[in-house]
Amino acid sequence: MFPLYALIMAGGSGTRLWPLSRQNRPKQMLRLIGERSMFQLAVDRLLPVLPPERIVVVTTADLLDGLAAQMPELPRCNFLLEPEGRGTAPVIGLGALYVRHLAEGEATVACLTADHFIKDAATFRRVLLAAAQVAERGQIVTLGIRPSFASIGFGYIERGAALAPEGGFEVHSVKAFREKPDADTAAAFVADGAHSWNSGMFIWTTARVESEFARQLPDTMAKLRAIAGAFGAPAFAATMAQTWPTVERQTIDYGIMEGAADVAVIPVDVGWSDVGSWASLLDILEPDEAGNVILSGNHLTVDTSGTLVSSGKLVATIGLRDMVIVDTEDALLVCPRARSQDVKRIVEQLQQQKRGQYL
Repeated sequence: MFPLYALIMAGGSGTRLWPLSRQNRPKQMLRLIGERSMFQLAVDRLLPVLPPERIVVVTTADLLDGLAAQMPELPRCNFLLEPEGRGTAPVIGLGALYVRHLAEGEATVACLTADHFIKDAATFRRVLLAAAQVAERGQIVTLGIRPSFASIGFGYIERGAALAPEGGFEVHSVKAFREKPDADTAAAFVADGAHSWNSGMFIWTTARVESEFARQLPDTMAKLRAIAGAFGAPAFAATMAQTWPTVERQTIDYGIMEGAADVAVIPVDVGWSDVGSWASLLDILEPDEAGNVILSGNHLTVDTSGTLVSSGKLVATIGLRDMVIVDTEDALLVCPRARSQDVKRIVEQLQQQKRGQYL
């Protein structure tokens, strides 16, 4: 039996939660749900089944100190730094090779993210251990979230034949990964009962990671192996700085999963959310009797409902319905709840106008 490691991806800027989430303090470092940051919550739910030494974090140099300070239990050598973003595929490929280096042999690796919310942590831990058992058979295992509505913002996984159950959970072969659908297709996916949301969580052995990358992204794997050859050596930083920027940008879904064979899915309901917008926090956090969520600050209201407020000052609202109000020291966001996904368009305008002080 291989040791189980977690690989937590903790880079990225979380632009959909602008203006609270910024490049130097992205959403995984924010306390959005209770007194712990998203990153702390991601590690907390693993610690009952994994020691800190088997939790590896991939992030960027500018976020390292902040993340390490939030979780001092994690060994500093368990933070793997990428000089620049190249997508989730290279991160997972290199991360798996680093896990093998730390384990001094083969291991099973659960590829997770630092900025997702999981309400039922106990069930999540049980399904993670079950998935590790399935992965030891040589399969890639993904966790499929039972859809609660016809989302057009998530990819979907179509389930195939039932396989042997594990740990009290159903296991199915994956028939296909489906891209983000239109509204009618999403409704059909939910209605047929054969589709799960793609959580982006994958569990597989380090050997399977390497073989899939070698088969589907051979140039990427060759470069990752060159970097891995310098793990623990004085030349590592220079090798990483020279080679990593030449690695092809690619996501794990497009680069590996869509072309992978022998993939299994475990459908679960763990209260999962990718916290992909301000509206998602209105769905996660406990509202008051009018359906309002006060993330921070004071709120006086007259006839206001379904509204999220985050501010360091007193905010008074009158007659508002389903709005988002996020006030920071240098920026104020006001938008309808239904348009909160469009925050990324504001960020794109700031980037185009080179107004980096607001990013």
